[in-house]
Order: sequence, then C-alpha cells, then structure tokens
Amino acid sequence: MTTETPASEDLLRRLAPQVLGALVRRYGHFDTAEDAVQEALLAAARQWPEEGRPDNPRGWLIRVASRRLTDQLRSEEARRRREETAAALTPRDEFVAPPPGESRAPAADDTLALLFLCCHAELAPAARIALTLRAVGGLTTAEIARAFLVPEATMAQRISRAKRRIKTSGAPFGIPHDGGDQAQHHSEHAERLADVLQVLYLIFNEGYTATSGSDLQRADLAVEAIRLTRAVHALLPADGEVAGLLALMLLTDARRAARTASDGSLIPLAEQDRTRWDRAAITEGVALVSEALTHTRLGPYQLRAAIAAVHDEAASHEETDWAEILALYEVLIRLVPGPVERLGHAVAVAMVHGPRPALTLLAALEEDDHLAGHHRLEAVRAHLLEMAGDRAAARAAYAKAAGLTLSVPERRYLQFRAARITD
Repeated sequence: MTTETPASEDLLRRLAPQVLGALVRRYGHFDTAEDAVQEALLAAARQWPEEGRPDNPRGWLIRVASRRLTDQLRSEEARRRREETAAALTPRDEFVAPPPGESRAPAADDTLALLFLCCHAELAPAARIALTLRAVGGLTTAEIARAFLVPEATMAQRISRAKRRIKTSGAPFGIPHDGGDQAQHHSEHAERLADVLQVLYLIFNEGYTATSGSDLQRADLAVEAIRLTRAVHALLPADGEVAGLLALMLLTDARRAARTASDGSLIPLAEQDRTRWDRAAITEGVALVSEALTHTRLGPYQLRAAIAAVHDEAASHEETDWAEILALYEVLIRLVPGPVERLGHAVAVAMVHGPRPALTLLAALEEDDHLAGHHRLEAVRAHLLEMAGDRAAARAAYAKAAGLTLSVPERRYLQFRAARITD
C-alpha cells in the first residue's frame, strides 16, 4: 500500500470509465455495472485516505466493483439458479487485483470500447452523447445539461433512458475495427463515430472552459479528451475528421497556460502572453490539420482546427489574419450552420467589416432557442457594441452576460469589462 498519498478525485475520475469498461466487457448489465462502480469509488474515497492507496488502484476498484456487481446479480437470480449464476459470474483472473509487487493490468484500456458502446446506433443521438459524457467523461448530470443547454431534470431522464436501452438492446461491447475496406468501414460506423467525436469535443470544451465553478479550466477533462481522441486517431489514422478534432484540441489547449493570471482571473485571447503558448502542441496540431486538409474530405473539425491554427500562428493579436478566418467561417457555416458557428462567424465579420454588420447577424441569432439568453451571445454583443462606440449599451450587455454565466472567472471578467466603460 502507498500510505503517503491519499486517493485523489482526479485519479478516481480517470479510473472510473476503465473500471466500468472492464465490468461491462465481462458481465454486460451496463446500468447495474455503473452502480457497482459508483459503490467501489465511494469505498475507495473512504478507505484509501485511512488505509493508503493500493499499489494497483485500477485492479482494486475492478475487484471491489466486481464483488458488488456479482452480489447484485446473484441476488436477482437467487430464486432460480443460485449456484449456476455464482459460478458463471466468477471474475476472470485478468480482472482481479494482482498479488503484491505485480503491476499487471488488462492488455487494453476498455475506455475506448466503452466509448463506442455508449454511442451505439440503438440509442438516439442525443442520448448517445449524454450517456458517454456521464460514463466515460465523468461529467455530472448538471454539467452535461449545461453543455446541451437543457434543464438538469431533462438530462437525468435522458441518461436513465439511455442506460435502460443499452441493457435491453444487447449491444456488443467492443471497438469497430477496420476490416480492410476503409470505405465500407466508414459507411457502417460513420454515425457512431460522429457522435463519439462530438462527445469528445464536449468533454474537451468543459475542460477548457468550465461551465460553472470557481476555476476557469478543468485541465483533467481536457487532457482526458485529448488522450481519448489520440486513441481514436490511432484506430482510424486515415479519418480526416478524427485528425481535425485532435488538431483542434491541441491548438486550443496550447493556450491553456496563458489564459489565466496568477489569481485565476481570465485573460482574453487578445491580451495573452503568446510566449507561454505550447509551441510543440501548436506544431503537432498544424501538421495534423494540414495533412487532413490536403488528403481527406473536408469536414467541420478540420475547418475549426484551421481557424485555431490561424490564431496560433499569428505573432500577435494585431497580426491575426482575420480575412482568412472569415473565409474559413464562411465555409464552416455552410457545412454546419449551428448557433455557435454563426456566433464565431459574426465575430470574424466584425473584425473584417466592422461591428454594425456583425450586430445585424447577432440579431438573427436571438431567434435560436439554443442560444437566446445565453451569456456568450450577450458577451459577444457587448464586445461589438463597445467596438461600435455604444458605451451605455455595451455596459448593459456586459452586465447582463455576467448575470447569465455560472463560471466565476467569466462573471468577474464580464463585470470588469462593464465597470471600466464610462459614459
């Protein structure tokens, strides 16, 4: 046992999907397995700080969760086949904590297989994403609800229905592999892969800019999203959108160190110290998106990555090629005319053609149910009004945006912007 280091929330969050994947692979019963994993995590949170963290935390959690799960399943089957069920559900050696001194683990991380299970075609697209965020990303129901801009109760029902559907569908647990025919592979798995990528993107976004709380960023989520996206890219190296998403994450996450001051306050892109940006991540991201744009079919993630690359390659905010960014956004909103994409397009229009035409575009976005009343819409409006010289309206919009966000650093930044505007 390791006694000097208590069990950390980060470690448990990282191990949770791996443990769940191991149980689902062995037993099935997705919903019951998730309950067993949660009990094992609670046991770890209680025992590890007092008794010390085990040398193989993952094996410990799998062993405890397996016991909880078999107990539950045995209880359910006790009336009919007590002895047969007990024998059938004995965990394999590979899912039992190894003896002291050994660090053996299952040959593969089941997190990716769990990812594809959650995105099975038996589930509605929104349910696939929500369930994966919960089971693989470790986000709370409230965080997922904010990411989808829906009430928490609605999201809780959606996740519950998804788990029941997984239980009754008989969906296979495993990773869809390329059988040699790449075109057929993409045809069969395109829908699942699209949802997998969206899930990973949402997890990354929650990590890069937390929707609530006192910290602007949750680096653990961003790092985990990048790790999982690398795994998908290794599985499908010829897929341009997978490469584009990985590039987008790297190019965006490269700015992480420069986004906050020593007191945790937000530093906007225009004021960041670019010498603190991660040049290695930028180089890798630019190479990935350049290769994808050259050799694969154009897609939204590639375009978003290309926009991020233009920002990252500029020596200063003033030297940013906004005309190129606007051109990329024009293509992007033709492919994906969503509210977030149109909001970014409006900002690019303002930087190239001035704030007034951008404000006209923003007025149309107010009719979108997913963005109306959202703090990002009000924050962009405030910025454009400030550019246009309408100081009173800008101050009011900043104040309104501050009242809508649940992120403490964003609220303080928006309040600061409102306070510094004087008539």
